[in-house]
Amino acid sequence: MPEQTPGFGTTRPTLEAVAARAGVSRATVSRVVNGGAGVRASLVEKVSRAVEELGYVPNHAARALVTRRNGAVAVIIAEPEFRIFSDPFFAQQIRGISRELTAHDSQLVLLWVEGPGDHERIARYLGGGHVDGALALSLHEDDELPAIIGRTKVPAVFGGRPGRSVRTGPEGAAAGPAVPYVDCDNRGGAREAVRHLVSLGRKTVAHIAGPLDQTSALDRADGYRDALPGAGSELISEGAFTEQSGARAMAELLDRVPGLDAVFAANDLMAAGALATLRERGLRVPQDVAVVGFDDMASVVERIDPPLTTVRQDVEEMGRLMVRLLMRLLGERGSGAPLPEPVITPTVLVRRASA
Repeated sequence: MPEQTPGFGTTRPTLEAVAARAGVSRATVSRVVNGGAGVRASLVEKVSRAVEELGYVPNHAARALVTRRNGAVAVIIAEPEFRIFSDPFFAQQIRGISRELTAHDSQLVLLWVEGPGDHERIARYLGGGHVDGALALSLHEDDELPAIIGRTKVPAVFGGRPGRSVRTGPEGAAAGPAVPYVDCDNRGGAREAVRHLVSLGRKTVAHIAGPLDQTSALDRADGYRDALPGAGSELISEGAFTEQSGARAMAELLDRVPGLDAVFAANDLMAAGALATLRERGLRVPQDVAVVGFDDMASVVERIDPPLTTVRQDVEEMGRLMVRLLMRLLGERGSGAPLPEPVITPTVLVRRASA
């Protein structure tokens, strides 16, 4: 019997109607619509033509019962709304995630954390069976999200190397769920950036670090120390991956070490803030102070004068890789297969006029 579409008073074609139009069984239509194998090409063509002619749209609830998939993935960003919509890093990573999910016929559901109260809401949503899996981004060391995801048993992939509270495989630490992750070579990229500044003859190289409760910031700070093992704490100022925090950190560094002649900022936004402070202090870039960033965000580096030397990571591709890892997890769920190995993508130093 045709289904009634609420509020429109028109009938929605059923699976049976498609089967009758195509001259095949209901089971054949179901296999074709749900992407099942074992259907002859001629029958697939008949069913596809009938679907198009009737305007048939699969019933999501019924399809979920057959495939045990919801066709949706939660993307959870452990940052408040203003960070998500002001930092181009997230826009680029979400673009990669969205494009790859579309290729897998899956929908992105965006969730973020304004405060501790949001954890319960996210736990209820994940535990309610609304999504097939989760992608978690920008986690902090004391974040409750890994434990929440672990309790819901939802397959997950992390963006960025997890902290100590999370296992990355069966041999990891006891705390937290085991999850695969995708990250870039933060430490190696930072090390190359600082070595480049040293190669230019810079004698006093400072570092504007990201929030040190995140592994990306810790790894970039470690790369800085690899290149300058004797650097004192007075040469490091912690920012928050925002332009305002970069401006503040640069001012602190100049007050502490007036003679510094180079700075490596842990992301491009903080590098932009550092450049603004240097201009305010009457210092020329790169003549007086050379500046290097990290990320190579086009929307940031294109507005900076002089053009910013920075470490490029392929953020959009990292988003795609996260989805591919998750789809592999979903395909292997219940098989006893080992967790996929973490994926670490390369970085490259892009030399421009700032250093």
